[in-house]
Amino acid sequence: MSYLLIIPARYKSKRFPGKPLKKIYGKEMISYVWEKCISAVPKENVLIATDSNKIQSFCKNKMYNVALTSSKCLTGTDRIYEISKKIKRDFYINVQGDEPLIDKQDIERFLSYAKKNKSSVINAYTKIKDKKEYFSTNVPKVIFDKNKNMIYMSRSNIPGNKKNIFKFAYKQVCIYSFPYKELQKFGKKNTKSLIENNEDIEILRFLEMGIKIKMFETKNSTIGVDTKHDLKKVERIIKNNAKIRSK
Repeated sequence: MSYLLIIPARYKSKRFPGKPLKKIYGKEMISYVWEKCISAVPKENVLIATDSNKIQSFCKNKMYNVALTSSKCLTGTDRIYEISKKIKRDFYINVQGDEPLIDKQDIERFLSYAKKNKSSVINAYTKIKDKKEYFSTNVPKVIFDKNKNMIYMSRSNIPGNKKNIFKFAYKQVCIYSFPYKELQKFGKKNTKSLIENNEDIEILRFLEMGIKIKMFETKNSTIGVDTKHDLKKVERIIKNNAKIRSK
């Protein structure tokens, strides 16, 4: 059974350009993600996929495995599809390049689950504890059935209620697993699907194509960096963790 863990890293993000190379507590964001991934997975199984010469150059200088992909990729998953045409594996793990707080043990647990379910598209999730996240359009929320199959994912506050207050909810954690066969279906579509485009959530393309998505719960919450505010929030957490370790 073969797999490749890919870290998509786009330089020209609409909401936060250049974010993979933004420094957090003195270190570039992409370095945090790379280091967490290679602590959980053999280095030879990890690859950064980018459309940026700047990111490629940075990675080469740091001796990170890196591949330059087309700037025309519609999403990070399309970037992984492009890699899959050159490097064929049974399945591909996607850890987003803007998840510097991703947990090593969660990556290991997710990989173990993916190996047992290598024919399934899988996405991670965790409980929402802060009502600000529930009402934030920067945080995709997910609902699923009793078998942990995704029903829907949205930037709107779901599940909703008549009083429009926070009761409970789950949010997406940006770790995915894509079987080779399903990834080819996704990439060959070569256009964003209707709801995917409306919500700006790429995994919805699978759902709209009639492909089931299994949900996997992580033990630790993360913060995807989509804005400068997110970056500052993550930096405070990393600083606090560093102070705790130094005591």
